[in-house]
Amino acid sequence: MRTIAVINQKGGVGKTTTTVNLAAALALAGKRVCVIDMDPQAHASTHLGVEPDGTIPSLYDVLVSNKPLAEVRRSVSENLSLIPSDINLAAAEVELAGIVGREVILREAMAVDSHEADYVLLDCGPSLGVLTLNALAAADEVFIPLQPHFLALHGLSKLLETTALVARRINPKLTVSGVVVCLYDAATKLAQEVVMDLTAFLTRSRGANVPWANCKVFDTKIRRNIKLAECPSFGKSVFGYASKSSGAADYAALANEVMGGTAPVVLGPLKIRVPVETPSRQTTVEPVVA
Repeated sequence: MRTIAVINQKGGVGKTTTTVNLAAALALAGKRVCVIDMDPQAHASTHLGVEPDGTIPSLYDVLVSNKPLAEVRRSVSENLSLIPSDINLAAAEVELAGIVGREVILREAMAVDSHEADYVLLDCGPSLGVLTLNALAAADEVFIPLQPHFLALHGLSKLLETTALVARRINPKLTVSGVVVCLYDAATKLAQEVVMDLTAFLTRSRGANVPWANCKVFDTKIRRNIKLAECPSFGKSVFGYASKSSGAADYAALANEVMGGTAPVVLGPLKIRVPVETPSRQTTVEPVVA
């Protein structure tokens, strides 16, 4: 099982979009996937069709009331389940303030959970508080969605410092394994320069004793696509809303890359294979009838 925290303390960079659509793509490829919504705004829950009305069991009950994950988990589609969030989770930051070991509550709940999954994706909120620390303590890997702007690189250093601190004090196995470039426009020189600078920085980190020593920028770039912005209001992933869009093609390619290029993502009667080795990812999509 791979447990991946999707984090960035900056809002609006594509964390939830990446978590939900990557999870949906992996599920379409036959992988068992669970999404854990760590954000009190509950955008991942809404995106997957679960409306956070404050009455259904949520991650808040797991963290504050020790409710088992099995009593909170909801199946949202074939191979895909969800641990939902709601606004009550915002109170958890305060209610857990005086609790010893508050950073590892989720990890302990996951350790006794019998649910079998190939991938667990944790959608973190735009902060580095107790909830995000719980995600980092429970995860094996970190994916960082990043918008290709220079200011985003400044925020990245603080995020990497946090992962190093968590790896040193709470979770020694934690690694930063990938950066997902979102809202990408290949036609702009700025986007290309930011990706080059980021790749150069990560290359210089090779062999260093840091959690991001083996991190890479995924070859797949998530291009700007209006369908990715529209599908949350319908409670669907981009595959359920617009499976022929460039957003669906990009997340299918990302899932294929995350899986090592070993399995296609199935979209209805079609299989979409996108070569992982294609550097520019300019919509090189080959539909194959299943």
